[in-house]
Amino acid sequence: MNWIAWKMLTGDRAKYFGTVFGVAFGVLLISQQTSIFVSLMRRTAHAVIDVRDASVWVMDPHQQNADEIKPLSDSDLNRIRGVEGVAWAVRYFKSLARAKIENGNFRQVVLLGLDDATLVGAPVKMREGSLANLRRPDAIIVDKAGYEYLWGQEPVRLGRTLEMNDHRAVLVGICEATAPFQTFPVVYTRYSQAVQFVAGERKVMSFVLTKPQTGISDQTLAERIHDKTGLMAQSRREFMWFIIGYYMRNTGIPINFGITIALGFIVGTAIAGQTFYLFTLENLKQFGALKAMGVSDLKITGMVLLQATIVGVIGYGLGIGMTALFFESTGGITALAGFYMPWQVAIVAAVAVAFIIVLASFISLRKVLMLEPAVVFRG
Repeated sequence: MNWIAWKMLTGDRAKYFGTVFGVAFGVLLISQQTSIFVSLMRRTAHAVIDVRDASVWVMDPHQQNADEIKPLSDSDLNRIRGVEGVAWAVRYFKSLARAKIENGNFRQVVLLGLDDATLVGAPVKMREGSLANLRRPDAIIVDKAGYEYLWGQEPVRLGRTLEMNDHRAVLVGICEATAPFQTFPVVYTRYSQAVQFVAGERKVMSFVLTKPQTGISDQTLAERIHDKTGLMAQSRREFMWFIIGYYMRNTGIPINFGITIALGFIVGTAIAGQTFYLFTLENLKQFGALKAMGVSDLKITGMVLLQATIVGVIGYGLGIGMTALFFESTGGITALAGFYMPWQVAIVAAVAVAFIIVLASFISLRKVLMLEPAVVFRG
């Protein structure tokens, strides 16, 4: 019976490929747009993702995200260090700065200032130069994508200079960094250097990075810091989702991507459902003949489900394959750095295909199960 179901399905190649393409196109839209959305939201928390050393972030209690920052005072750092359970606490600076390059052009950059003594929050992977070079006077490290934003496709050359806030900055290294939400270069330097690269304020410390002592959880330490200092303290994971939540609530990104994803689901369902239904109508006499020969409704149901499953599996494979090919082919584009397809998206797409299969099968089965075997003798 399975062989008969397969021959019936592929008898009309045009309709067979049309049904498969409908499912594949729906999967492509769902998986690609969902992956881009996830990647974009991940980019909003790039600074938190790249700081691997600290597990608790402390900030002003009215902080809304990682970009609109109300600085802390040095006394706040001392109060945090006095909280029971704090293994260490260091300064961390984050701001936007204007960088002017040798030819007079300028770019807005994400400026990160690391604690002078420990360099907590430094990039994990260096492509050129050494992290130790950051201790030199006026030294900065720029991420790979940022180097291309500043100097285009020119060969990498350390020792180049920038000007920020009328201060000279010397490039001593190129690193790998998570792409920021905006296409800005990411510049690392020491804390004492960073505060000179931006306009002066009375308070300049953006965050305090801390780590709990052995045996104390991040959540427990965060609660202790909040209770004793009144400052907001969140674990690394909580702060990352806190930032993402801000952009989810206050931008149109979720709605725009949600509409596209929903359209992909609707298109996939409509094409697959309609084509599969028409396929069933054209094969009613064959199904009637099978029922006239004594094939039970259960086996007929199994045949239709098998046909729908074949279409779904092949369409899903093609759609996910095209999505993977898209991200693979765009991996070298600097502006799309950090865009990828999470494995969870493949599961979401599989669930969507399963729903499409069930819906298409239900529409078709209703017509088949109500079919009278005598239809084969008409006409």
